[in-house]
Amino acid sequence: MRAIRCHQYGPPETLVLDTLPDLQPGPNEVVIDVKAASVNYPDVLIIENKYQVKPPLPFTPGSEVAGIVRAVGEGVSHLRIGMPVAAFTRVGGFAEQALAPADACMPLPEDADFATAAAFTLAYGTSHHAVVDRGALRAGETMLVLGAAGGVGLAAVEIGKALGARVIAAASSDEKLAVAREHGADATIRYDTENLRERIAALTDGRGPDVIYDPVGGAFAEPAFRSIGWRGRYLVVGFAGGDIPKLPLNLALLKGASIVGVFWGEFAVREPARNAQAFAELMRWLREGKLRPLVSARYTLEQTPRALIDMAQRRVTGKIVITP
Repeated sequence: MRAIRCHQYGPPETLVLDTLPDLQPGPNEVVIDVKAASVNYPDVLIIENKYQVKPPLPFTPGSEVAGIVRAVGEGVSHLRIGMPVAAFTRVGGFAEQALAPADACMPLPEDADFATAAAFTLAYGTSHHAVVDRGALRAGETMLVLGAAGGVGLAAVEIGKALGARVIAAASSDEKLAVAREHGADATIRYDTENLRERIAALTDGRGPDVIYDPVGGAFAEPAFRSIGWRGRYLVVGFAGGDIPKLPLNLALLKGASIVGVFWGEFAVREPARNAQAFAELMRWLREGKLRPLVSARYTLEQTPRALIDMAQRRVTGKIVITP
């Protein structure tokens, strides 16, 4: 089988396409014939050795896939060969075959769209954990979403609206803001041409948002946090802007605000029952049409470096997928 391999840490251009032996499942594992693998910002970080998960070299990047169960290991009873599934793999997804723990696989309908399924797990799992569990967003409150046109950002916009909140979307272009509005945003801020603090104040009558969802970090983190409302919750989701910001802690004191970390992958491992409850709610919202995952581009396996470059340069709207 063919797989994208990281033999040395570095930019996407250093990745190579190798031919490897077919995978074999261990106990409580399955092998999946990959039909689609979602590209996420941590995939860029992990090949550059900048992520908290550090697999030994060489490895295959790619953290979530959808496809057909090819083989099942000992102890697997709820999955069978030929079943369509989506799975969170952490690594190994950018390949024709992927190995996944059986309990990390979600059975799919027979007519499932694999690209959409691959794009769902991490983005919506992360955003539900952030907005519902860590941020405790309630109906009638206001949430500001930075990086609102990216995969997790759009998921946060939709989840905020499903909860009955008012959502302000911030992004770097008119095209991205238009996508955020299509997915439910009530108001928008173009933060490369508008003053972020002034626009937040204008859109919230000076009160500030109750929740700020930040997958970007960088230069916008401090002005956003300075604008947060009383008892606000600032959700630290990621650092797609590149720089990890340093926030003056007196700002949290003055606003009675909380800085809340969000690490969905660890949450899913440590609290699987609560994660399952979250996905039950997400599935219900999906059936009701409240969630509409956006897959904006598809790349071949050979084009994986290009996909990761586009992700690193923030040229992505919604989610993009690799289709081996």
